[in-house]
Amino acid sequence: MRIPAAILTLLAGMALVLTGLWVGQNINLLPEDASLNAPVYDELFKVLFSIGTILLIGIAGLIVYSLVRFRRVNGDHGDGVAIEGNLPLEILWTAIPAIVVLFVGIYSYDIYERMGGMAPLNDHSMHAMHGDAAEGRTWAGISPVAQGADASEPTLPVEVTAMQFAFIFHYPEADITSGELHVPVGQPVALTMKANDVIHAFWVPQFRLKQDIIPGQPTLLSFTATKAGRYPIVCAELCGPYHGGMRSTVIVDEPQTFADWVAQNSPAPAPAAPTAIQS
Repeated sequence: MRIPAAILTLLAGMALVLTGLWVGQNINLLPEDASLNAPVYDELFKVLFSIGTILLIGIAGLIVYSLVRFRRVNGDHGDGVAIEGNLPLEILWTAIPAIVVLFVGIYSYDIYERMGGMAPLNDHSMHAMHGDAAEGRTWAGISPVAQGADASEPTLPVEVTAMQFAFIFHYPEADITSGELHVPVGQPVALTMKANDVIHAFWVPQFRLKQDIIPGQPTLLSFTATKAGRYPIVCAELCGPYHGGMRSTVIVDEPQTFADWVAQNSPAPAPAAPTAIQS
């Protein structure tokens, strides 16, 4: 008994989809995740990776099958059968990519909007990954408390200056200036970023954060780190001949370790002025 081609095609398609979904969910090509927003970005990456795997295997498999199945046999020098038009097939191969592209576009836009992509660059709510407790909303519906962050924690402000070819970090509350970014685990951090010369980009792969810094346009970026460690900060925008060396480090400390660092690096208070002695 010969199995109809339609059933074989359906089974092959199901196997292809299942293979793509398995690859997307079980093969991780991303670096360690170390911020609240990273898991949500990773879910989008898994979806795109699954779709890419399905397309790669499907197209490559179809090409190999066609090369074997429809190869010219010895002695056959005639033309192939003239076939013109196949309306169901054309509808199928137009509808499926259209649906996939529409789904990816809506999904990507949803994440872009949640991260503040549609807000002005100087809007303080931009990239507020730790959520908005006042309105009962959290980023991607995930409670910051459930992910290890205390929603009642005050935000740590840090001023970031990007220049050729370095990042400078200033803590206005403690009056500390550093070449490395120190932040505590679980506390929201608000970066106020500016560029002194050309366009730079602040990129921390483990945080899934990448934000351009444009001269004359103050930019705000917020995040909450979830794992202690040292993570690279990379300028991901070509900014000159030494662009490749424009790197720094974000050091995520435990709260007490961060408090000790602040205490050790804060400037000493000015001595009190002597008082006049009354005779």
